[in-house]
Amino acid sequence: MENLIIIGSGPAAHTAAIYAGRAKLNPLMFEGFNAGGVAAGGQLTTTTEVENYPGFPEGISGPKLMVKMREQSVKCGARIETVTIDKVDLSKRPFKVFAGSKTLETKALILATGATAKRLNIPGEEKLWQKGVSACAVCDGALPIFRNKVLVVIGGGDTAVEESTFLTKYGSKVVVLVRRDVLRASKAMQERMKQNPKLEIMWNTEAKEISGNKSVEAVKIINNKTKKETTVAAGGLFYAIGHTPNTAFLNGQLELDETGYIKTNSGTTYTSVEGVFAAGDVQDKRYRQAVTAAGTGCMAALEAEKFLSEHSS
Repeated sequence: MENLIIIGSGPAAHTAAIYAGRAKLNPLMFEGFNAGGVAAGGQLTTTTEVENYPGFPEGISGPKLMVKMREQSVKCGARIETVTIDKVDLSKRPFKVFAGSKTLETKALILATGATAKRLNIPGEEKLWQKGVSACAVCDGALPIFRNKVLVVIGGGDTAVEESTFLTKYGSKVVVLVRRDVLRASKAMQERMKQNPKLEIMWNTEAKEISGNKSVEAVKIINNKTKKETTVAAGGLFYAIGHTPNTAFLNGQLELDETGYIKTNSGTTYTSVEGVFAAGDVQDKRYRQAVTAAGTGCMAALEAEKFLSEHSS
């Protein structure tokens, strides 16, 4: 019987593991084996340079940051298994966690499985991923590679407007590709967009190919009405088409919002099932930053510790 199992491998999971380990809860963490198509360490493992995580004034690579977090988790007393969790049973306590051929029981559970950025899988994307292609403008937009370049953003919702507006601080111009003839973004966001002289919207337009040698140099686009193809010379491409929260393995046992994110009680990591806590991007579709994920990982560990002390019998 485990006191606490943590499922996940990003900043939220490791911060929870660090706090739980220091609290002598002897946590067991499942970091997954290419879960959701991402290596252990989560989305930061696909980020070449992280400049906005406190404590690293010179910046640090995403993979290196996650290696350091993992080492700290182990040093603080967490046990880590590189196994993907297939399913869980939250119908009663102790909860059951199914990992391959093993079934484990745990008194409390922290879910920090994150969310996977949606991609279009167009030619050139894989080759130039994190070499000018990104799914997080706030994370990567300030990097030198994007300074004073024409940047392309794909998307038509609030996130696309927010991220394209953010990128105007760094790029010479931001071109937003919208596959329809209207934006899904709120009216207020649309007004803000129209007032920004560095933003250009291309309606009924989709990306067909990303090209470049060592980094993004151009994006081939097509007007889906006229079928006319053109090429935009650009130094970066940002996807702003949403994320998929990694909650399928829960099989509907927790309350989720309309887009599949775990619902938590306001200001806490408590979920709809007592003894189950959610941290990081799996319950946060607004900020999606490493530092905010780490903060909720801390919260989840403290709340799990409190829950276990109150249910020690």
